[in-house]
Amino acid sequence: MGRKTVGMAKQDRVLIFDTTLRDGEQAPGASMNQREKLEVALALERLGVDIIEAGFPVISKGDFESVRMVAQKVRSAVVAGLARAVKKDIDAAAEALKPAQRPRIHVFLATSKIHLEHKLKKTPDEIVQMAVDAVTYARRKTDDVEFSPEDASRSDKTFLYRVLEAVIKAGARTVNIPDTVGYAMPEPYGKLIADIRANVPNINKAVISVHCHNDLGLAVANSLAAVKNGARQVECTINGIGERAGNAAMEELVMALRTRGDYFGAVTTINTPEICRVSRLVSKYTGFAVAPNKAIVGGNAFRHESGIHQDGVLKEPTTYEIMRPEDVGFIGVGLVMGKHSGRAGLKSRLKQLGIELAQEELGRAFERFKDLCDKKKEVFDEDLVAIAQDEVQEVKDVWALESLVVTSGTHIKPDVAVRLRSAGKVHEKKATGDGPVDACYVAIDELTGCRGKLLHYAIQSVTQGQDAMGEVRVCVSFNGQKVIGIGASTDVIEASVKAYLNAVNKACAAAMAKKQKSPGIDFGLQL
Repeated sequence: MGRKTVGMAKQDRVLIFDTTLRDGEQAPGASMNQREKLEVALALERLGVDIIEAGFPVISKGDFESVRMVAQKVRSAVVAGLARAVKKDIDAAAEALKPAQRPRIHVFLATSKIHLEHKLKKTPDEIVQMAVDAVTYARRKTDDVEFSPEDASRSDKTFLYRVLEAVIKAGARTVNIPDTVGYAMPEPYGKLIADIRANVPNINKAVISVHCHNDLGLAVANSLAAVKNGARQVECTINGIGERAGNAAMEELVMALRTRGDYFGAVTTINTPEICRVSRLVSKYTGFAVAPNKAIVGGNAFRHESGIHQDGVLKEPTTYEIMRPEDVGFIGVGLVMGKHSGRAGLKSRLKQLGIELAQEELGRAFERFKDLCDKKKEVFDEDLVAIAQDEVQEVKDVWALESLVVTSGTHIKPDVAVRLRSAGKVHEKKATGDGPVDACYVAIDELTGCRGKLLHYAIQSVTQGQDAMGEVRVCVSFNGQKVIGIGASTDVIEASVKAYLNAVNKACAAAMAKKQKSPGIDFGLQL
């Protein structure tokens, strides 16, 4: 579609099935807590996705509760729970989805020869019967059942047709054709969808869906080839996160269909100006930074450095931009606020950026903003977003940074003095380490008694220039529980400390919640 529509053909609707909370969360290190999952689910609902796959209820009590919580709160989108083709999985999914206004049970069973022989050790006849039994049983729980023949792209076509015909007859309303290991190529994968439409007699009674993985970097291309050949549901994740190399990126799929509607003849109902906002939220909670060159949502997606490009865009944006930045809610780099700006101005600008803060949070953010104005020549939208996200009270701060003194340099062993405030009292600790950040973390561990193992540390510049704010993301393990922490400051050491403290406070909150449920249990945290 883009900015101009030329010769548009009649368009079919493509359903967007978002599995960020299920397949996306399976990416190593991407675990989200229940509150974070709910916030992402509500953001996906605002985005306008058709189906939200909220989790795999049978695998853990936490996953079950997360699916139930999303089912309780999400009203407009279908809420799906994943289940293997066994009764206990289907029972768990049905129970978790009870509060849902529009529940779906998503049943899967492998159909490729390699899975049948080595994983399931079943004959083709047994697989067909298992699939039919599972769909029949799931239909007793809900009218909306989806069936996925796992590893479909490597399955024998004739057998695949047989399975699909049988499950549709048993009541499956959606049949998903997964490229589970990212093996497919666009042309033959598109032909597979066309062949299914031609060779499964009752295919008109079900929606054909696709679920593509990105092992060869072709998840989006394969999904689009499937749409071109008749698939009308696409399974995808925000920022393309997921197992191994990830899934098809929702934002790329949606904008490809929107920009090239003349070619695909298909549309979605996604509220595209929400895309960047949801992308940032998922990045924040998973700790996975979005690469600057990432299509649609990357920091450089709508920026032009080449003089020729700049000249063309200034004269006519469509010379080098096939989408408008505002169509996806992209935050451009522009000076928006200054030291003379007031609290109301900050609140208004944050609202324009899709961020609404509580009064207390706004007060803290405003103080940070004024401090930043004294440190930086220019304050950009990205700076405001970083401040706002840094100040949002996800959990009650048990520990807060009071002050920080660091001595470091060439041939000098770093020495730090960290002062933290807790319960109205200030505690100080001096420490040394391999570097200033390590020394700060040693001091924090000693002060809080909450000893974490740093699994991942990443820092990126929020904006440009030597005075840019740095945003630090850490993944820390506390007693085997992975926690994501985020902090931002023009001082990278301070940002590092804030990120680690953010993780500590989350761990403290989780431990306190467990302790309330199980009094007398010591979780090894000094609270």
